Amino acid sequence: MLWLNFLHFYQPATAEKETMVAAIISSYTRITKALLKNPRIKFTVNVSGCLLEKINEFGYQALLDSLRKLAQRGQLELVGTAAYHPLLPLIPPTEAAKQIKLQEELLGKFIGEPRGRGFFLPEMAYSPAAAQLIKTLGYEWLILDEISGGKAGALDCGQVYVDAQSGLKIIFRERLLSQSYVPNTVAKLIATERAAAVTATDAELYGLRYTDLSGNFEKLLRDDRLQTLTISEFMGQSPPAKKIKIIPSSWESTVPELRAGKPYALWYDDNNLLQKKLWRLSRLAWETVGRFDADYQHLWAERHLRQGLASCTFWWASGRDFKNLFGSLSWSPDEIERGVNELTKAVRSLDDSASRPAKIKAEKICLEIKKIIWNKHWKYYWKK
Repeated sequence: MLWLNFLHFYQPATAEKETMVAAIISSYTRITKALLKNPRIKFTVNVSGCLLEKINEFGYQALLDSLRKLAQRGQLELVGTAAYHPLLPLIPPTEAAKQIKLQEELLGKFIGEPRGRGFFLPEMAYSPAAAQLIKTLGYEWLILDEISGGKAGALDCGQVYVDAQSGLKIIFRERLLSQSYVPNTVAKLIATERAAAVTATDAELYGLRYTDLSGNFEKLLRDDRLQTLTISEFMGQSPPAKKIKIIPSSWESTVPELRAGKPYALWYDDNNLLQKKLWRLSRLAWETVGRFDADYQHLWAERHLRQGLASCTFWWASGRDFKNLFGSLSWSPDEIERGVNELTKAVRSLDDSASRPAKIKAEKICLEIKKIIWNKHWKYYWKK
């Protein structure tokens, strides 16, 4: 059986060191060690630039060396993305383009690889405008959740499609398979007559979120019946692609949300006052930082802005329950505050006195958000 496996390596730049180290040891190092021991196995991966910076900062050079070696051996295909993991459909195109180019620079710096042909949209959050930007920047394909094709459960995920709007090639992940502990599921599928499986998950599933005491992941990679290809290799061997209309969506979108016209509801829900305030602060931050682009503190302001725009800032404000999907309740006052502080610092960092009105406005919104966070926490979530 052919297994096309996509892994997303990401931790937000504001995450605590202990969290990042746990992911590095439990998941990232485990994955790379398993691949080094099984040179015939190939995966396609995204390693976010902000994570690469932290791996280097914390001194895990062995992990960077392993990633570099696996890429050179052709076992890892590295794709493009936005370096600090924002939702591209919800931020200005200029900021999206800067983060995509920054990701390319960081891949070159830490892995030494040219940018790949494919692209991973953070949270697989698709919009026609984001896809067109990616096409303009020279990428050839996207990986999306099957719900993005409008026919969840009815698409042939072993088929290459073409986005009718942007012209990008598309490979769809199988949602139900990807929401399981994938190595266990794939091992079962090998015994059937199934020809192929396409999965895409966070890399943290392999160790940090799921304790695989029996080492089923490593056992699977040693199974001679298993075949793997990178996604670009698969596309090169596949029949001519079929055109399909892709709808605005994410890998967490539900059918009711799409019917209601809320493709990114987990991160921006009109009924969620906290998220609305967060996006109000975000807009103020990117407009102000953009307006004072000649400020001598501009680079620092941009860095704070990018860290604050990470999707996690808004995810933790959703209050959704992911306990059945190897996750947790998506509510954390501390995590939300980290993002809020970064967005506020983006405006605070500017030196120009003309930015003072924006500073005062940002501080007011910041205080409003923190009041909502803690009122909500003590009233609804602290016992959960």
